[in-house]
Amino acid sequence: MVYHSSFVDEEGITKACGCPLLPLKSHIKGPAPSSGQDQTDIVDEAITFFRANVFFRNFDIKSSADKLLIYLTFYINVALKRLEGCRTLAEGTKAIINLGLENVPVPGESGFPFPGLFPLPQSQREAELLRNYLKQIREETSGRLLSVAYRHNGTPNKWWLAFAKRKFMNIIVP
Repeated sequence: MVYHSSFVDEEGITKACGCPLLPLKSHIKGPAPSSGQDQTDIVDEAITFFRANVFFRNFDIKSSADKLLIYLTFYINVALKRLEGCRTLAEGTKAIINLGLENVPVPGESGFPFPGLFPLPQSQREAELLRNYLKQIREETSGRLLSVAYRHNGTPNKWWLAFAKRKFMNIIVP
């Protein structure tokens, strides 16, 4: 059974294109509200549930936070694919930084992995808000992913990098 997000209470949460702008425990500047360092955020959930959720081809969406969880699961899959050939933490960090520099597409643009997952933006302002949030959450996810994909001595963690070969929801990672 698929693991769903625990962020089902959407009261007081800003949305852009139907995507909730959930709080992050992050030092990276962006539109996401800040949460306490002792609280679990959506990035923690995505990393924790990744190795179970990546095996599923279908994902039953119970809340809009599940849509963000799907997006992050796919992003983690892409990031692990980039880390697959990196033998040291330094190489992995460089690959992740290059991934972070890539353009972040929003719904309606080519390159967005889930065309029907989020509604199209109603304005350019909404599109930029979502783009900035996705960029911030991708950067935060990348940083935390490096800490689990590599051991403390800088060598790859094969129990994580083995999941780079998996296809999430039957989507081939470029």
